Amino acid sequence: MAKTVIVKIDGKQAMVVLPAPDHVDFELLGGALGAKNVSLATEAEFMPQFSECEIGAMPPFGNLYHMDVYVEEVLSKDKKIAFNACSHNELIEMSYEDFASLVNPKVMRISTQYSSAVA
Repeated sequence: MAKTVIVKIDGKQAMVVLPAPDHVDFELLGGALGAKNVSLATEAEFMPQFSECEIGAMPPFGNLYHMDVYVEEVLSKDKKIAFNACSHNELIEMSYEDFASLVNPKVMRISTQYSSAVA
């Protein structure tokens, strides 16, 4: 199961797609992109773009929302990817290859496993 997190990278919103139990590693993401400022976007900042979605259930189709998409590399090694479909009660499951073909995400190491994350 993958989750979508909306971040701001040097002031521009983007989607980060990572395994559901993981956390975005802002240092890894910023370093990989050469960004000076990477932070979580607030719900007030991003929810107007996702008015058809429940909070926290945005599908990772950044191409539909004019947002860059960054995928944790571990997900790119799976045959399938599953994620929320604008609802916490509905999922989309598809081959990772089809997802990558549709979205053209940038794949990189950008998350910390929940079990090793520092609070």
